[in-house]
Amino acid sequence: MGVKKRISGCVAVANGVKLADVDVICSYPIRPYTGIMSELARMVADGELDAEFIHGEGEHAQLSVVYGASACGARAFTGSSGVGVTYAMEVYSPISGERLPLQMAIADRTLDPPGDFGSEHTDALCTRDQGWLQGWSSTPQEALDMTLMWYRIGEDPRVLLPQYSCQDGYFVSHILGEVEIPDAAQVKEFLPPYKNHHVLDVRRPQIIGAQIEPAMGPPLQYQRYQAVEGARQVIKQAHAEFAGIFGRSYDPFVEEYMTDDAEAAIFIQGAHAETAKTVARRLRNLGEKVGVVRLRVFRPYPTQEVRLALSKFKAVGVVDNSANFGIAGSSGVMLTEARTALYNLGDKVKTVGFVGGLGGEMITHDEFYRMFAKLKEIAKNGKTDRDGYWLPFEL
Repeated sequence: MGVKKRISGCVAVANGVKLADVDVICSYPIRPYTGIMSELARMVADGELDAEFIHGEGEHAQLSVVYGASACGARAFTGSSGVGVTYAMEVYSPISGERLPLQMAIADRTLDPPGDFGSEHTDALCTRDQGWLQGWSSTPQEALDMTLMWYRIGEDPRVLLPQYSCQDGYFVSHILGEVEIPDAAQVKEFLPPYKNHHVLDVRRPQIIGAQIEPAMGPPLQYQRYQAVEGARQVIKQAHAEFAGIFGRSYDPFVEEYMTDDAEAAIFIQGAHAETAKTVARRLRNLGEKVGVVRLRVFRPYPTQEVRLALSKFKAVGVVDNSANFGIAGSSGVMLTEARTALYNLGDKVKTVGFVGGLGGEMITHDEFYRMFAKLKEIAKNGKTDRDGYWLPFEL
């Protein structure tokens, strides 16, 4: 059994990095992720963690440092938020193309403007197609656990891909929760030492980098595609092993809450799912047949699992906590992906999008009540009058 503490999501991730025995860490400050690096810097300074802690001159440098460290055989870690995430965009594809399983924590905040401190997912979703694994935690405990699980999954020889371990800014990163910090012996059983598929060595020169011959491109891209697709089975195995060792169980891809006999459900990712669950529970006590489905892994997108989870409802409200201007359906990425997953079911499930929590704002209980009321109306009438609603302006 581990030690229970009340800590924030940032501190929880730092504890996960410490338990993972990371070799190289590269930091650059930007709220709200900075708390992770502050705690890791303290651990290194106090001798609790034996790691090389490097302060980069910017986010592009951060990713470049861990790129090289991972290529040299080190288990590496970095992170960022908001515009810091987008500033490093050039380096993401080379890292996954070189199959380097380093980890990057993203504590979400909105991009500029308005640049507010808070949970908007637009920053992390800008990176979604860079060949990295990606998922959102909704509590500090899950943030710690997923730090360990993402390393376990990404470093598997069948995968060898970097990972974005995402959490909502403020709502997870800075709010305290009860967290069980695992015993180091348990972590060693779950997470073996990192062994890269190739290691840079002056005695065995080799070339790596972003530019390659054009003819090499199609095989490289296909290999990345196979690695991301192959991660699905590894994700399932890692979750099963984690539950057996640590005694905490998570649904690998989608978490269902009060969905038995439900006619309508909210489909959402991230910390606002916790608010949605509270509202669903209250409505259940009033006799309403509603539930919540939370997406835990965004890349690889769990098409089959989403289809199975959502196909039993008459109406699904897909919540996008991101700004995607001009997108099909006028809502966001979550809606377009969910509709693709449900496409072959025809018109059986009515879907509608809700955009909320932008600019660092929370999605309130009242807004979730209004979303559930709209879904009840759609489930009853069997039709929708529009694709999506921006909260609080349009609903």
